[in-house]
Amino acid sequence: MYDVIVVGGGPAGSRVAGRLAEKGHKVLVLEKKGQPGTKSACTGIVGMECIAAFDIEDSLILRKVNSARLFSPSGNILHLYRQDPQAAVLDRTAFDISMVERAQKAGAEYMFNAHVTGVAVERDGASVTAEGKGKTQTTPARAAVIACGFNPGLLEKLGLGMYKDYAIGTQGEAEAPHLDEVEVYFGDMAPGFFAWLVPAGQKKARAGLITRENPGLYLKKWLAELAGAGKIASPDVPIHFGGIPLKPPPRTYGERLLVVGDAAGQVKPTSGGGIYYGLLSADIAADTLHKALEDDDLFAKRLSRYERGWRKKLGSELRTGYQARRLFERLSNRQIDRLFKMVKDGGIDEALLKAKDVSFDWHGRTIKALLKYQAVAKTIGRIKLPFRNV
Repeated sequence: MYDVIVVGGGPAGSRVAGRLAEKGHKVLVLEKKGQPGTKSACTGIVGMECIAAFDIEDSLILRKVNSARLFSPSGNILHLYRQDPQAAVLDRTAFDISMVERAQKAGAEYMFNAHVTGVAVERDGASVTAEGKGKTQTTPARAAVIACGFNPGLLEKLGLGMYKDYAIGTQGEAEAPHLDEVEVYFGDMAPGFFAWLVPAGQKKARAGLITRENPGLYLKKWLAELAGAGKIASPDVPIHFGGIPLKPPPRTYGERLLVVGDAAGQVKPTSGGGIYYGLLSADIAADTLHKALEDDDLFAKRLSRYERGWRKKLGSELRTGYQARRLFERLSNRQIDRLFKMVKDGGIDEALLKAKDVSFDWHGRTIKALLKYQAVAKTIGRIKLPFRNV
């Protein structure tokens, strides 16, 4: 019998599997795709803090980023620049493969083309049923980890509740021979959210956006606009979609069960980025499970330590980010333009860039720093909120 079955072989799932295998546990990872590294809706930008914390090799980095251009709805530009790199664009295929190889080297087993159709938890163990290669197989384990990305149906079946809010990200890769830095766009191309154009090596760029409805239509229209402006060579590129939880589900643990990464809503509500927070939470999950396995205590009360741990690490950041996300969705294009002008004319952009505690990975610090400026706080304060106690 396996000690742990991990559902999902992305970065968070592989990190949990590798850490547990290093500690001597027998681990199986079930991945529905035929091979690692096929996620196409992820931009793959992580901060340099993440690069250092998880020893991500330079060979997995397509480009290091120290600047970005932000475009308001009317075309006003904020140019953000720091001398040292602030983030890196990962080769997602190579990165995911590297995470799998690390876990396998530690002793974790992988089964690809394994589409999980059910997870059952009983008092004396867990079992995972998967279909693949024309047959169905049920595998027992002492515990299970759900790390398969945004999957509301599975969480509801497991009694963990539903995501309270989510959006949809969509992205394609296009030829962009003249793009030299990250570009972020606000306005009608991605209502309430934003769009991005990110250099990805070999004169290519990842072009994508987040929205709540009709993401494919919005992206196709925006790709045509980019091509018309000469930003990309052609709008005719394959596009991919992915659900983005903006708030975690009510619980990320149960009897013999933990949920990690995007599946657990461990995602920046401001940007939709989940790699770093997922990896941080994966370590907390592995440490919690290791001790619980050693003590043979895999009941929900014991595993609740995982949720307390990751919420202590990320909870405040997620709450602040979500509040900012909902505020931003209430802004009109005119108000966004006004904020751009305030930030530029007031030198707020330069002040924030000089602040040492403003970080690519921790957006709450930037949000709180912005709200200290009276003009910004006054503009935000005029917005009528559609919610309470978020």
